[in-house]
Amino acid sequence: MSEEEKKVEAAPEVAPHEEPRLERGRVERGERRPRRDDRRPQRRNGRIDEVKEYEEVVVEINRIAKTVKGGRRMRFSALVVIGNKKGKYGFGTGKAAEVPDAIKKALEAAKKNTYTFHIVKGGTLAHEIIGKFGACEVFLKPAPEGTGIIAGGPVRAILELSGIRNVTSKVYGSRAPINIIRATHSGLQNLKSYAQVQALRAKAE
Repeated sequence: MSEEEKKVEAAPEVAPHEEPRLERGRVERGERRPRRDDRRPQRRNGRIDEVKEYEEVVVEINRIAKTVKGGRRMRFSALVVIGNKKGKYGFGTGKAAEVPDAIKKALEAAKKNTYTFHIVKGGTLAHEIIGKFGACEVFLKPAPEGTGIIAGGPVRAILELSGIRNVTSKVYGSRAPINIIRATHSGLQNLKSYAQVQALRAKAE
């Protein structure tokens, strides 16, 4: 027998009814790959990733230079705001030699200092309020549905993550991001509900 005839005999026969197998992870044309629900915990490398309790926003990253005997030592500070968009928020700062470490420290500080307030119907505030901290004042005013958040960077971050959808604001005085956030926090904490106002009026009478 020639070499060509031997190769033909050695080749495995494929049954005519047998369909070719798809490679692992491939999907036939016309079929959709099933999507994963990001809200459910996913198992990766034998561990389960938990759903995040808070959403976070890095408001500012600042470089700090300290002059020491050997020269200048550079560090970074981070300002982070967190919130669950259901009336709960927090903020914190952190310092480290690297930016990721500074953000991690700020997140840990923010999770330790969380606050809550009441959101009225329409995703807005109960009434007008002025928050003050140092030389900074933040004016917050309720807005009708569809207005959106009319605010600057630091104020927008804390209002969005806390769950406010319709509000107008104005910042007076200091423009330092940490002062603006603390003034906004002061205003949110001084908000009063309808029941609290009625109780105060009853006492005054």
